[in-house]
Amino acid sequence: MPEFVYAPGGVRALDARLEAAGLLDLAMEEAGRAVADAVHERFPGRRVLLLAGGGANGGDALVAARHLAAVGHGVEVLAAPAKHPLTRLNRRRLAAFGVKLGPLAPQAVTRASQSADVLVDGLLGTGFTPPLRPELVGVVEAVNAARAGGARVVAIDLPSGLDGASADAPDESVRADLTVTLTGLKTALLFGPAAHGVGEVVLAPLRVPGEWRAEHALATRPTDAEVAALLPMRSPDAHKGTAGRVWVVGGHPGTVGAAALAGLGALRAGSGLVTIHSSADVPLVTPELMVRRHAELGRALEEARAHGAPDALCVGMGLGPDAVHLARQLLAWNIPTVLDADALQPELAGAGHVVCVWTPHPGEAARLLGTSTGEITRDPLTAARRLQERFGGVVVLKGGPSVVAHAGGLSISRGGHPGMASAGMGDTLSGVIAALLGQGLSAPDAAAAGVRLHARAGERAGARHGYGLIATDVSAELGGAWLDLRGMG
Repeated sequence: MPEFVYAPGGVRALDARLEAAGLLDLAMEEAGRAVADAVHERFPGRRVLLLAGGGANGGDALVAARHLAAVGHGVEVLAAPAKHPLTRLNRRRLAAFGVKLGPLAPQAVTRASQSADVLVDGLLGTGFTPPLRPELVGVVEAVNAARAGGARVVAIDLPSGLDGASADAPDESVRADLTVTLTGLKTALLFGPAAHGVGEVVLAPLRVPGEWRAEHALATRPTDAEVAALLPMRSPDAHKGTAGRVWVVGGHPGTVGAAALAGLGALRAGSGLVTIHSSADVPLVTPELMVRRHAELGRALEEARAHGAPDALCVGMGLGPDAVHLARQLLAWNIPTVLDADALQPELAGAGHVVCVWTPHPGEAARLLGTSTGEITRDPLTAARRLQERFGGVVVLKGGPSVVAHAGGLSISRGGHPGMASAGMGDTLSGVIAALLGQGLSAPDAAAAGVRLHARAGERAGARHGYGLIATDVSAELGGAWLDLRGMG
């Protein structure tokens, strides 16, 4: 089963459903126990300072304090006045257990943290929207100061000060070494810069009915086993004509390398035949690529199609000033198509079909939606959904991680390597997705599998080269990445 990703509204709806079923108390007990287990596993026997807000997040911290005390940790708790009924209940339970609660204040946090090895942040949960209330600013500053002094910080569900639905990282937010997130993942835990301050993320799924979790989730993150199940396997009697024929349409003077990289990515992802159709000479990156240079590209493509259409198209990388006209012409063929780079134009809104995949990076996405790059990166899930609604088919909003949007929902990729932030990586990815389309995968499956396969190849290239990755390094690792994922499946 995939991991689920939640927006704050989805968490509230799930909590309301648990409360209506009389299960919210059990869920809070389980959540606090999961936090305590994570702390005890990583920091056995250490002295722990727990900070409890007045809401449900604070209740989770109080439960965690009780379980940590029960296994022998030295525990101190500073708590705000309880507002949530279950938080009040767990204050009484903790007091009955013999653990005293002190008032939550910056000076108290500073004092108590001097004798603590671990601080547990149970101040605010996913319902919080910045900015912080003035009375909590000093508390957050005291937590971060303690961490700078050597204490470890564990956040419950989300570091306090972050908006669960945003990738922004306010200055006034807790910096954590470990985040134990409950039920499912949140946007802020996955996308930078917010994700840069959450530390290791441990998912405590809680025992909630699977259909409830799926119903209230915003997106999913497929497991590698699920991705592996999508990857095609050739039959023993396969030949190049049955392994998928891909045409890469792109490359004009000065940008021909982009088309060559897409073609190489398609070959390495299993295409039996790859032909580049370009208006300029294409460099020989590998002799297995076929290259056709055309003085008049549109007419030449129609003529070539008359002799047999390809199984998939990869369009746009270095396509040049005639990109909109050519992309519209090729989309009208209604065969599996990946669109990238110059083919990502606002004029093509509504021209997509169910077997096309649009692959913008945040800057291109901003142009397509008429907004700023910052708006895209602040909420990539909403941006991907808007793009899909406007352009149709499937959208891969590239990034670390990438988002795949289709009519059935949203999914988020996993993995990758920072070294993949270099020229040509997107061209390679487009070729990979086109190859999977040409081998018979649906557009949503080709996008999801292609993004993860490409990311895994980047991980392998990063392990091999360390730094300064280039796109051909990643292409060279696609076969190994394929084996890795199949092995995980």
